[in-house]
Amino acid sequence: MFYEPTVKMNIEEVREYAIALPGVEEDMPYGPDWLIFRIEGKIFLHIRLEAPEPVCAVKLDPDEGEELREHYDGIRPAYHLNKTHWNDLYLEMLDDRLVKTLIEKSYMIVRSRLPKRLRGKYEQVDG
Repeated sequence: MFYEPTVKMNIEEVREYAIALPGVEEDMPYGPDWLIFRIEGKIFLHIRLEAPEPVCAVKLDPDEGEELREHYDGIRPAYHLNKTHWNDLYLEMLDDRLVKTLIEKSYMIVRSRLPKRLRGKYEQVDG
């Protein structure tokens, strides 16, 4: 899954993509600089609104995150988050397909760890 950056996303496009995923809610619990996306109360995406560069953070499998960090300059350990699981995506350095794929992976990781009774309603949506 390696992409050369051709089309880049901006913060609003990241927001629109994330909020369209089933069961997603957004809030700003840490103040006006951080926009948080959750499924059933569990965070899968952070957007830093006041960062010098457009950036968001996603949760990934530690091995995959490490491999992606080695391959892409635009993927780095997340600022102020658990650096084993969370990765900052610098949007101006990454292709939109990669960003969307990683947002969806983060969403699926968090969704897969929900209690079974909650997971079930989303598995039905997947068909």
